[in-house]
Amino acid sequence: MLSRAQLLDRAWGYDYDPSSNIVDVYVGYLRKKLGNDVIETIRGIGYRLQLS
Repeated sequence: MLSRAQLLDRAWGYDYDPSSNIVDVYVGYLRKKLGNDVIETIRGIGYRLQLS
């Protein structure tokens, strides 16, 4: 499980604007490619990848 801040830090580095919605945009792209049920949003915490 990763928070939005962790995703921003690991993908774009420390100097990226944390108020940006870039994480949401890319999670949306991934959901289109992988399916909606693969990435779970955990409100207030972040995202979790569901592999089965």
